[in-house]
Formats: sequence, structure tokens, C-alpha cells
Amino acid sequence: MSTTTQERVPLPTGEVPEYAEAISRHLSGGDTRGALLPLLHALQEEFGHLDDAMVPQVAEALNLSRADVHGVITFYHDFRRQPAGRHVVRLCRAESCQARGGAAIERAAVDRLGVAMGATRGDGQVSLEPVYCLGLCATGPNALVDGVPVSRIDAAALDRIVKQVGA
Repeated sequence: MSTTTQERVPLPTGEVPEYAEAISRHLSGGDTRGALLPLLHALQEEFGHLDDAMVPQVAEALNLSRADVHGVITFYHDFRRQPAGRHVVRLCRAESCQARGGAAIERAAVDRLGVAMGATRGDGQVSLEPVYCLGLCATGPNALVDGVPVSRIDAAALDRIVKQVGA
């Protein structure tokens, strides 16, 4: 066998062939040391969230326990266990944004968007999520709207966000 070709990691057994194929594809280099976080990010990018059915397949592919994989998924806030809405509004909850009126903006966003913090609205149009610092502390309160930073959120800025996400 040539040493210049990359070997694929054998497909883990499991109930979801699409997940197994994606796991194998993302681990095509063969070295699984330190691969858990990059693999989880890649799977979430590809499938939109990390389905519970992925946990045993990822664990088997990386020779980890299911508890290890589940623990990492539930520890990091950026990993989703359910699909997000078509639009994602992430409001900063860090101290600086809170000191600049972030709590009032959050209450207004919950009311105006019609979705609780940390949830996706029933129609799937918008998810409202907390984020703990965007690094824009001097211009708070801040948000990420579909991945784009929005600073100095006030009532007018919230109106624009609501209109943008079609709420």
C-alpha cells in the first residue's frame, strides 16, 4: 500500500449511515488523537445539529466512551442538540452588556420575537440564544444575528433585527 494515500477510518457501526459516512469522511487522515472537537464542529456544520444518534457512532470511531462524547457536547454552548431556526439571534449576557441595558433588551427580544431565551420558535423561523461575550464590550449591548455582529442594541436596533428575521 502506498504511504502517500490517506486511509479512511473504518465506518463505525450504527443506525444512521449518513452519520457514519460523515464521521469516516472527516476522520480520513486516520489519526484520531484530539479529533473530538473538530469532528463535532464538522458534523454540526454538515447536519445543523448534533443528533443523539451520533454520540455512539462518534464514540466508537474515536475509541471514547459515550459519556465522554455526550459530556463534551453538553458542556460547550456552541453545540446544538436540536436544529436551530432559520435565523439565529444570539444576545450577549456578559457583565458589560448587562450593565448597558442587556437585560431589558433580552426581555424585549423575547416578547417581540415570540420565543423564550434558549429556544426555537414553533414555526422554526427564529432561535434566540444566549452568548457569553462577543468581545465588543465597549459597544454593548450586543448580539449576533445570523452570525453578523450587531452593536449598541436599543429599541430601534431591535426593531431592525425583528424585521430582518421576519418575526
